[in-house]
Amino acid sequence: MAKMNSDQVSEANVDKQDGWRETVKTVVYAVLIALVIRTVAYEPFNIPSGSMLPTLLIGDYVFVAKFPYGYSKHSIPLSPPLFDGRINEAPVKRGDIAVFKLPTDNSTDYIKRIMGLPGDRLQMADGVLQINGKAVKRQRVEDFVQKHSGARYGRVRQYRETLPNGRSYLTLDLQPRGMADNTNVYVVPPDHYFAMGDNRDDSTDSRFLDHVGFIPAENLVGRADMIFFSVNDQARIWEVWKWPIAIRFSRFFSGFG
Repeated sequence: MAKMNSDQVSEANVDKQDGWRETVKTVVYAVLIALVIRTVAYEPFNIPSGSMLPTLLIGDYVFVAKFPYGYSKHSIPLSPPLFDGRINEAPVKRGDIAVFKLPTDNSTDYIKRIMGLPGDRLQMADGVLQINGKAVKRQRVEDFVQKHSGARYGRVRQYRETLPNGRSYLTLDLQPRGMADNTNVYVVPPDHYFAMGDNRDDSTDSRFLDHVGFIPAENLVGRADMIFFSVNDQARIWEVWKWPIAIRFSRFFSGFG
């Protein structure tokens, strides 16, 4: 069997080192490209709670667009303090579903619907949202049926709200006299927003000033635009044979109100 001479061994080592360098460069480029996309275009988020039911279900994964509101330090992963305020700031529309950094810690991601713009006066009265002294149109529709676990189901009162700008979406009313169904008037400060969950009786949002409160414009991460994946709790990650019944294919690449 022929043996390689020293020159051949040296060339083989060089080729091997070049191969590793190319692999490392490819990985670095891929990471940089992914970072740029997450910063300036879209970032995926998953829905861990039911505060946005019935619009967003636990286990939904959404694409959040970074560009609609301009960019702040929170548009960048880990929120590095590179600058203050927003670059290319654009107005937020009432009814948008937005991801924002929780004002009380500036690190936790929340997803809620923007209900109040700077200068607005908002109030909940007997479960009905009032914006600038006028009640938001609210129509009772069929109950929302939610699967909790196993074979147990729950029926929840469901309403269709229509904002003054025509945006329409569904909300839930778990109990007729919820703890935040009657509130004082909230006056949204300049450069701030007021956000609420669609699941009105099970959402910690701007109605609770000590926990969330008004959202600084700088804290907006982006606008949720699309559900791209969805899975329920009927299968563990290793239970591959259950994936076909756990994955909610009908929610793939769907929008929301």
